[in-house]
Amino acid sequence: MTFDIVTIFPAMIEQPLAAGILGRAIERGVLEVKVRDLRDFTTDKHRVVDDVPYGGGPGMVLKPDPIFRALDAIETERGRAVTVILTSPQGARFTQADAKRLSALESIVLLCGRYEGVDERVRERVTEELSIGDYVLTGGELPALVILDAVARYVPGVVGDDASVAHDSFSRGLLDFPQFTRPPEVLIRSARLSGSRGGAAGRVLTVPDVLVSGNHAEIRRWRKREALSRTLARRPDLLAGASLDEEEREILSELQAGRMAGPQKVGE
Repeated sequence: MTFDIVTIFPAMIEQPLAAGILGRAIERGVLEVKVRDLRDFTTDKHRVVDDVPYGGGPGMVLKPDPIFRALDAIETERGRAVTVILTSPQGARFTQADAKRLSALESIVLLCGRYEGVDERVRERVTEELSIGDYVLTGGELPALVILDAVARYVPGVVGDDASVAHDSFSRGLLDFPQFTRPPEVLIRSARLSGSRGGAAGRVLTVPDVLVSGNHAEIRRWRKREALSRTLARRPDLLAGASLDEEEREILSELQAGRMAGPQKVGE
């Protein structure tokens, strides 16, 4: 799968891509990511990519011509039409379902918005606009990295354990269940726990017994219950579209009716 990222700040993209899972995937050739400096597609000696908006107003607007030349060059190099995504606060909210859908494509171009946005005519070359949340950033580079990271996780070979992707939060419309690892007991000290300025009280946090019981059926049910309980408490809006099996629907019904306890607390 190929990604082309068009930006006026290449370093904001290149440095994060040099490390972690994405960096290793690029090194192995599982992903091909090219960062395109929009200024390379200008024709004036000052490499100007923006101008004042027609009609007046604050800020600057990215000019259409350099963007069109960049897209033309990318399509010529790739030898095929590409999906063009504009990062924009006006776009649809990016979701896990979008990440999975986009991972089936061969080539994606991510246009990083900047300043007051892009000339409206650029949208004639845009396949879709995506937003990572209801807030405004200084530019589209961080959203582009978020989209790239989320989509790339679905590309075979990027993540070592494909099962971990299948069970990610949001994959079925649920938040993930609590995770624990060694050691089985952890001592924490906090002055807040002691209720006194004179010293810090200690508290031992343990792993839930069911997870060390070796009973895989009980562990599976516990994880389902915790995922449902956490989603019900924190993101109940997700449950309307969640993909639940019969056992999960039963657990959810019990939780909603108040017949089960809330999320199991870490023992003392």
